[in-house]
Amino acid sequence: MSGIEKVYQFLDEAHTYYLATVEGDQPRVRAFGTALLYDGKLYIQTGKVKPVSHQIAANPKVEICAFKGGKWVRVAGELVNDENRDVKVAMLEKMPSLKGAYSADDDNMQMLYFKDATATFSSFTEAPETITF
Repeated sequence: MSGIEKVYQFLDEAHTYYLATVEGDQPRVRAFGTALLYDGKLYIQTGKVKPVSHQIAANPKVEICAFKGGKWVRVAGELVNDENRDVKVAMLEKMPSLKGAYSADDDNMQMLYFKDATATFSSFTEAPETITF
């Protein structure tokens, strides 16, 4: 299993991760559940009308954190917007519950992938493991 696959599997099994952005000088953190590994890239999804989308546009450097089974992963990197319809369709197929709010053809669904990312797996009982992708 590659490093990015390990990160994706952890996020997928954790179901919820927390995304941190900044708005001016104020940190903003919120729960997310959308993660997709597609074409070798780790994607998250949001709506372009949401404040988080505007925060990412102003400063694409973000960090996410997820916890599962006594371990956690932090992923820091830059998010890049991807308008590829195929990746939107893949997210909607993986998470059909999104179909009530988003469509691959609307102008609101936003897919973002991590660029220059560093993931650090940690726990209180093991040495940290760092993966870059």
